[in-house]
Amino acid sequence: MPNFQNSELDNIIEMRGIGQSYDGGKNWIIKDLDFLVEDKPAQGQFIVILGMSGCGKSTLLRYVAGLQQPSEGKLLLKDKHIGKDNRVSMVFQQYSSLPWLSVLDNVGLALQYKGVSKAERDAKAMELITKVGLAGHEHKYAQYPTLSGGQLQRVAIARSLLANSDILLMDEPFGALDVSTRLQMQDLLLDIWNEYHPTIVFVTHDIPEAVYLADDIYIMKSAPSRFVEHINVDLPLKRDRSTKRDPRYIELVQQVEDTMIRVAEMG
Repeated sequence: MPNFQNSELDNIIEMRGIGQSYDGGKNWIIKDLDFLVEDKPAQGQFIVILGMSGCGKSTLLRYVAGLQQPSEGKLLLKDKHIGKDNRVSMVFQQYSSLPWLSVLDNVGLALQYKGVSKAERDAKAMELITKVGLAGHEHKYAQYPTLSGGQLQRVAIARSLLANSDILLMDEPFGALDVSTRLQMQDLLLDIWNEYHPTIVFVTHDIPEAVYLADDIYIMKSAPSRFVEHINVDLPLKRDRSTKRDPRYIELVQQVEDTMIRVAEMG
């Protein structure tokens, strides 16, 4: 599993001996979990976390976002303890935009909190609004049904990128979308990854989606949870719909499916 051997690369995320209990240690949701994400400058990386429901996948993202602290263990973000000055935005499955604000104001929200002038944050927000395909919608309220589900997730992605373009945390962000929109959002995310080179940590239950997006897949076992499998997705970094016809892609999907079944049998 994730090893902690010395490396010339800096660490983006480091978790050592992480444990999570909600009853003072009588029962552990997560126990003895180690996880290391190294920085890959000018490339970034796309990490997907898989596991049974309730194993703590979303909890790991909440740690990195500064929304929750583990009961035990060490957690660092870029070699610093996580606090209000280095939290990372998170894209949830549920729509998280503020419905009383416009798309433009939602995307620029983090810069507003940092005291950036309205003119500057609007200019930067519009760059990302255009990038995610929402130009022309910037003055609409960020709410359903004014915007579709896919459009609202595009707002969330743009907002997260503007808040911190180095790291994207995504908790089943496409789970509530129809199939066609979900496929479009997968391609959008790959475009963003190839252009901005962030480190993306992505939680999903969809195995074909995981293989299409990831360059590394980590699988958690059921509680007390920890990572028990790591699969390197050795597909080209530049991917499109034709990738899903590649024999290697099909082979990897089957490999991950078989691994998930084996991990589920661990109990």
